[in-house]
Amino acid sequence: MLTSATKRFRHAKLLIAGALTIVLQILPFIRAEAAPTWLSPTALAATPDGHTILVASATANCLLIFDTTTGKVAASVPLPAPATGVALTGNGSQAFVTCAAPESTVCLVDLGKRQVVRKFSAGHTAQAPALSPDGRTLFICNRFNNEVAVFDVATARQTATIPVQREPVATAQTPDGRLLLVANLLQNHAADATNMSAAVSVIDTATRRVVQELLLPNGSVALLGVAVSPDGRLAAVTHGLARFNLPTTQLDRGWMNTSAVSLIDLTELKVLNTVLLDNVDSGAANPWGVAWTPDGKQLIIAHAGIHELSIIDVPHLLEKLAKLPQTLAAGQSPDYSRASNVQADVPNDLAFLVGLRQRVPLKGKGPRALVMTGGQVWAANYFSDSLERVDPAAARLQSTSFALGPEVPMTLARRGEMLFNDATLCFQHWQSCATCHPGEARVDGLNWDLLNDGIGNPKQTKSLMLAHRTPPAMSMGVRESAEEAVRAGFKKILFTVQPEEYAVAIDEYLKSLKPVPSPHLEKGELSKAARRGKKLFESAQVGCVSCHPNGLFTDLQTYDVGTSERFDTPTLVEIWRTAPYLHDGSAATIREVVTSHNRGDQHGKTFHLKPDQIDDLVAYVLSL
Repeated sequence: MLTSATKRFRHAKLLIAGALTIVLQILPFIRAEAAPTWLSPTALAATPDGHTILVASATANCLLIFDTTTGKVAASVPLPAPATGVALTGNGSQAFVTCAAPESTVCLVDLGKRQVVRKFSAGHTAQAPALSPDGRTLFICNRFNNEVAVFDVATARQTATIPVQREPVATAQTPDGRLLLVANLLQNHAADATNMSAAVSVIDTATRRVVQELLLPNGSVALLGVAVSPDGRLAAVTHGLARFNLPTTQLDRGWMNTSAVSLIDLTELKVLNTVLLDNVDSGAANPWGVAWTPDGKQLIIAHAGIHELSIIDVPHLLEKLAKLPQTLAAGQSPDYSRASNVQADVPNDLAFLVGLRQRVPLKGKGPRALVMTGGQVWAANYFSDSLERVDPAAARLQSTSFALGPEVPMTLARRGEMLFNDATLCFQHWQSCATCHPGEARVDGLNWDLLNDGIGNPKQTKSLMLAHRTPPAMSMGVRESAEEAVRAGFKKILFTVQPEEYAVAIDEYLKSLKPVPSPHLEKGELSKAARRGKKLFESAQVGCVSCHPNGLFTDLQTYDVGTSERFDTPTLVEIWRTAPYLHDGSAATIREVVTSHNRGDQHGKTFHLKPDQIDDLVAYVLSL
């Protein structure tokens, strides 16, 4: 019979052996945390002759010039910051490249000289450049300024600023240049709004004003791609379609998240309809890039979460949509053998694309950007540092892969980022961690009724930046640490069991996230109003600092702040990026948090403050 000491010794051996196994599994992915040398292709543009594809590199800070005839990178042009977008001039001899930073740079690259020949300044995290057909005007999304900046190309002078919705990340122009469509990443409302949807901002380029904000179906978030058909009659927008009003008890049949493309009628400026990209038992998570074939007969979509392309038969899709009435005739009963009887049924029909779409598996990981050239579609694989080519007209659809550089071992954090975005880890591939935490593991702006803390108490998605330094995790603190929450997420949100080394890698990725400087800073410093607000924040008169002390701006405690239960005190670092606010998302803005949602002074003594003091306090909090 074993003694207790022997049992303890054997138990210790098992623990050591288990820990050693994990270390050996993750050791190949651990390397010195020097500047990363992987490329992360994030945007593409093709020259008119089809011989060259320009590849914006998000992590190597360069523009790659890829020769389609040789299948190799011909040159690399160094850039001052991460490349996020590229727009070619009409003759294809030069390209504008956005380089993202709190104070971004736009570089004009001469492709013959293969060097930057001109630079000018843009706003916070510039991306998605679009050049007018006449080559005179450049439009740029300043993502965290929530605006589109307009530049005169000849002088490089900014001539207008056009406010849009929340985090503009993609653009597309009509062939005549009359309209510019802007896809905004996130919704911009309190969580109790009638339609919790991100919008497509439609800009009249002549008047430089938004003429329409097109809301997509309720739950539409993570708008990542937009493209206009060659004839200028339609636009296609890729996005997630969250079923956030349901308790997350299952994933089957898109119960929690689905993926979609919305078609916009550009003649009437209205959403024609929204079509699901998933199959009944196979999700198509994280749709990203979108492109039309030159004849407009096929629509191609990159699925970043499942490493596939969708190729959709557009004429037959439009024909099928046109056959559906707006409403059933008086006295007519629905045909229960079909999912869609009227137009409004389509966004819930997982079989609508049956016979109209082919799914093409890719060899690389994380396809994001797409470009059409020479009748071929090219996809940029973010995590594989490769381009992949598919002929959408071929009888047998298959891809050919081209490496953009030598294979570079991943750091543990980089591997964690890849896993965080990988929906193949999920049951039936409906979602990845990034589906509910888009925009570098931040927020989707929605409330979710998760299984972590019972059913019937939905709470807003929290940013995961600093999660490992601000325990406990989850709004009600039901997880003692972010490490515990990551492992619970596999089981209770992705509905799978994954190896421990996957969780370790994701932990490392989340720990590596750094706060982005607030767009409310002035040249990196607090404004005068924010400095006055800081004094109020730290004063006993207001008392915010007692629960949000300097540093992490949380005391790591739980409180009842007038919302019926005790909730974890959130960090205020990067709070400007995480609306809506309070655990239930009921406050659309920080101003509402300290005014209409604080009548009992239960989170700071603010109700006695004068309007100008409120302005100052809000200015400071939004600067953190």
